[in-house]
Amino acid sequence: MTMHVFDQAISLDTVAPGQFVGRTHPAYANMIGPFGGITAATLVQAIMQHPQRLGEPLSLTVNYAGALGDGPFELQVTPVRTNRSTQHWTLSVLQNDADGAPVVTTTATAVTAARRETWGVSDTPMPPVPAPAEVARQLLFAQVEWVKRYEMRLITGAVPQVWDGGGDSSLSRLWLRDDEPRALDFCSLTSMCDVFFPRVWLRRAAQVPAGTVSITVYFHAGSAELAATGTGYLLAQARAQEFRNGFFDQTAQLWNEAGVMLATSHQVVYFKE
Repeated sequence: MTMHVFDQAISLDTVAPGQFVGRTHPAYANMIGPFGGITAATLVQAIMQHPQRLGEPLSLTVNYAGALGDGPFELQVTPVRTNRSTQHWTLSVLQNDADGAPVVTTTATAVTAARRETWGVSDTPMPPVPAPAEVARQLLFAQVEWVKRYEMRLITGAVPQVWDGGGDSSLSRLWLRDDEPRALDFCSLTSMCDVFFPRVWLRRAAQVPAGTVSITVYFHAGSAELAATGTGYLLAQARAQEFRNGFFDQTAQLWNEAGVMLATSHQVVYFKE
C-alpha cells in the first residue's frame, strides 16, 4: 500500500540517539516554506519515535525562529527530565545556510505523560452546529498547496470576499478532516490545530502579511479517544482575543463528532500593516 501523503511528509530517519533527519514535502508547501502545522507534527513524530519516550503527548510549544526552507533538515530531540508520570523534552530543527553551516529554524518544548483515569468535566462544550453532511465543502485560500490536503466545511467565519476593512468578528468554525482519509493520531491532530487562516484577515477584512511566531497545543485526549475518532470529522473553532502593536493571539478548540474535546491551542501571530 502507498504511504499516506501526511506520513510521507512527517517521515524521519534516525541517525543517532535523539537525532533525526527529514525533508520538507511539496504537498504541504505554504507561501514561504512548509505549512507550520506539518512542522509541528514532525516534532511530535520525533518524540513518538524516540525509544526513551514515557506516555503520550500532553503539551507542545513550537517557536518558529526563522523560515524553514524547502529541502533536508535535522531534528534534535532530548528528554531533559523524566518523572514518575511526566517527561519533559526540548527539540530543535536545524537547516544548513548558504555556506553550509547549520542554523536553528525552530525550537520547541514538549511534555509527555502517563495518563490515568480521574474525575473530569468539560467547561467548554462543543457548540451546536449543523452536521458535516449539511455543510458544503469549501477550498479555502487555495493558492497554497497544503490547504488541498484537508477537507474543510466552513460553518461561519469565511475568508472575506471583499477586502474593505469592514470585518467585525474573528470567530471561525468548520468541520475538518484529512482529504485523503487517515485515522487521527497525535501528529495529525497537531497539524490540524494550525489550519486556521490569520484572524487579522477576518477581523480587519484586510489581507495583510501575517505568520505564526509561537504555538502551543494541549492534548486533552489520549490514544483511545483518537482511535475512536478514526477518520471522522473534527469541529475546529478559532478566535483571536487581542490585536495590538503588530501581534495578535488566537485560541482554538477541536472536538470530534461525538463532542469530545481532543485538543486546544493558543498561538501568537505577527502581522504587518
